[in-house]
Amino acid sequence: MQHGHPLPQVSVTDVPADAPLLDVREDDEWAAGHVPWAQHLPMSGLGSRAGEIELPDEGPLYVVCHVGGRSAQVVMWLRSQGVDAVNVAGGMDAWERAGLPVE
Repeated sequence: MQHGHPLPQVSVTDVPADAPLLDVREDDEWAAGHVPWAQHLPMSGLGSRAGEIELPDEGPLYVVCHVGGRSAQVVMWLRSQGVDAVNVAGGMDAWERAGLPVE
C-alpha cells in the first residue's frame, strides 16, 4: 500500500444489505459458509479469472476473505484497475461473530 492512499475499508456492520460482495477465499472456505448473495472468486485464481467479476453499476464492490488480509490485497489490485473496491475489515470471521447471514 502506498503512503497517503489509505485502503478503503468498512466494518461488517457497515456493509449495506445485499451490497455487491466478492468473496476471495478458497473453495473449501466458501463451502464452509458464505454470505448468501456473494460472488465467489478465489484470490488464487484472480489473475486468470478477473473478467468473471460482476462489477456493480454504481457504488463500491465490497471484498471479503477470512479475516481481511487477502481481501485487502485484492482491493488494492482492483483499485489499481480502476474499480471502486472496499475491504470488509475482519472478514467472514467478524461477519459470523456479528450474526450476519451465512449459508
